[in-house]
Amino acid sequence: MEINKSLFDNLQNFFGFDNFKGDQEAIINSILKKNDTFVIMPTGGGKSICYQLPALISDGTAIVISPLIALMKNQVDQLRAFGGTDSIAHFLNSSLNKAEIAKVKEDVTNGETKLLYVAPESLTKAENVEFLQGITVSFVAVDEAHCISEWGHDFRPEYRRIRQVINNIGENIPIIALTATATPKVQQDIQKNLQMNNAVLFKSSFNRANLFYEVRAKRDVLKEIVRYVKSHEGKSGIIYCLSRKKVEEVAEALRLNGVKALPYHAGLDPKTRAETQDNFLMEDVDVIVATIAFGMGIDKPDVRYVIHHDIPKSMEGYYQETGRAGRDGGEGVCVAFYSQKDIDKLTKFMKDKPVSEREIGTQILKEVIDYSESSVCRRKQILHYFGENFNEAGCNNMCDNCRSTKKFFGGEEPLLQVLKLIQEFGEKFDDQHIINIMMGVDNAQVSSYGHDKLPIFGTGKESGEILWKSLMRQAVLNNFLFKDVDNYGLLKLTKSGKAFIQSPHAIKFILNTPIETAVDDESAGQQAGALDTHLLMMIKDLRKKIAKQQNLPPFVIFQDPSLEEMCTHYPVSIEELKQIHGVGSGKALKFGKPFVELIKFYVEENDIDRPVDLVIKSAANKSALKVSIIQNIDRQIALEDIASSKGMSYEEIIKEVETIVNSGTKLNLNYYIDEMIDEDRQDEVYDYFRTSEVDSIDAALSDLGTDDYSREEIQLMRIKFLSEMGN
Repeated sequence: MEINKSLFDNLQNFFGFDNFKGDQEAIINSILKKNDTFVIMPTGGGKSICYQLPALISDGTAIVISPLIALMKNQVDQLRAFGGTDSIAHFLNSSLNKAEIAKVKEDVTNGETKLLYVAPESLTKAENVEFLQGITVSFVAVDEAHCISEWGHDFRPEYRRIRQVINNIGENIPIIALTATATPKVQQDIQKNLQMNNAVLFKSSFNRANLFYEVRAKRDVLKEIVRYVKSHEGKSGIIYCLSRKKVEEVAEALRLNGVKALPYHAGLDPKTRAETQDNFLMEDVDVIVATIAFGMGIDKPDVRYVIHHDIPKSMEGYYQETGRAGRDGGEGVCVAFYSQKDIDKLTKFMKDKPVSEREIGTQILKEVIDYSESSVCRRKQILHYFGENFNEAGCNNMCDNCRSTKKFFGGEEPLLQVLKLIQEFGEKFDDQHIINIMMGVDNAQVSSYGHDKLPIFGTGKESGEILWKSLMRQAVLNNFLFKDVDNYGLLKLTKSGKAFIQSPHAIKFILNTPIETAVDDESAGQQAGALDTHLLMMIKDLRKKIAKQQNLPPFVIFQDPSLEEMCTHYPVSIEELKQIHGVGSGKALKFGKPFVELIKFYVEENDIDRPVDLVIKSAANKSALKVSIIQNIDRQIALEDIASSKGMSYEEIIKEVETIVNSGTKLNLNYYIDEMIDEDRQDEVYDYFRTSEVDSIDAALSDLGTDDYSREEIQLMRIKFLSEMGN
């Protein structure tokens, strides 16, 4: 009883909680009794207290092995805030200098430090092992233990050496391993590697009842994200992207739309990453756009949405990342965008990997595809993946599939056919092979086994592939079949499957609804809205008026494609106008004010519902190539030389220079033009453009004479004219 009294006192005094959550108390008692303990608990379940509290009341120092520097810092800061002293918790990793390391070791040796957080890489260093051999270690906590398993979504080779290092530090040191995502396969892998097969296992339900799951077709995804974030203003959210480039692009688009957003990825320096995390925790920033490196151990309870710009590589990853939403039990929306293009990209990434790794990756990715394409309750699918059976009635319409109208089909006969086929084949094939036989697909594998000669071959063609995919998925989800993921995804009959063959009964399955074909951001952006022809006439009149006042041809102000885009997007500020194709900062500042004033008045007068997510071309005006071209022209480098250094043709470089000038940036090409065209001929072309009504190189060539001028000369002079007169 004394232990329990002490537990509750510490829980209240140190953490401020009145009661334990779920299995927390039992887990802590297991550790205090020096048992090896394995904890599988979903994100938000309160894993960290399970090792923090016993560490505080045990003799010696607990070593906490953690995969991320940011995670350690976050937890150490919290413990120090709770405990009131800086020495109560420390971390030992590559971010510390020699003096800081010495201070950590001094506090640990003096018995002041109850928790020492260590990265697996630091743990294996000889000098650290030697140091730890000289102190009293209460126990070792392995956080994010799924990193041990190559089947986990975040495999870390250093994690596989942990057991060996613990053995070197001392004998009979108890271990607590904790993870928020472990399939039965990963669970076995962790226990085997840490040699804790007799560990006391605590496994909480993986169901996060407050999270809403949705998968959307990837169509014009940037706009959808901007629209979603804008309609949830002031709420905290995380957006995950697969590439650093996409992270920067999405963060920039959100910022240009007035959202407090920051990027986070491994390409940023540690100081910036730490500041970004702090800004998010302190609510100076609402949205973080990140690669999967972000969020592990971020104890922010009120993240209201997690959006996946790209479909994740694994269900573990997806569960872990979505688990960062609604940790306080409040609203948590999880939206993932799905397209075949993303799947092709992920498959391509795996091509260069060793065969065994590629095979594992393919099976893991296939689970994500099946999840995305299926019309079955999302929650049922997620929980089944983690070895938990769930009745979809318990979802309470907290996923898009449960909220939508479903189509059912009679499953008795096709299920019986499939189960008998698998039995006949001796359970040696995966679902795609079975579907190919039913659909009559005569590929190399089917014919090599002679399965194209079977009477059943092609008999299911009329039913269509969607029916067979739906059936195979649900046969696994309803436990008629077991998919052996670590053995090429081969299908095995379960007890229920064998019983169904003996005694079939009526059963209904849900038919998958195909996800619509996705559209690229770029092409979607160009089809964004209908052209407002009435506004276009007004804007052209305004352009003509300004052109007369300035004594310039109208095309120097803004070109027609830019005007047309203004009449689909309705920019009402200079910032928004800068994002219109062919405008840029220079032109927007020089000529923009009357245009945005006119558009603003027109929008208000006609009560136009403006797209809130106007700014999509954020990266276009700032690409590294354009910046480099401008710098080279400033250095007066010949265009041919710039072209060859960039691996471009002369025509391509001229086109880029035209785009830069058209967008309003002033370029001085006199050093180059003076070499090419004599002064009198320059003046003649310049005067021609000054009085021309149309912006056309062909018209200029025709009027000035092809015998006297080449297309290249006219092009160069047009660039000079637009740069000097318009920018």
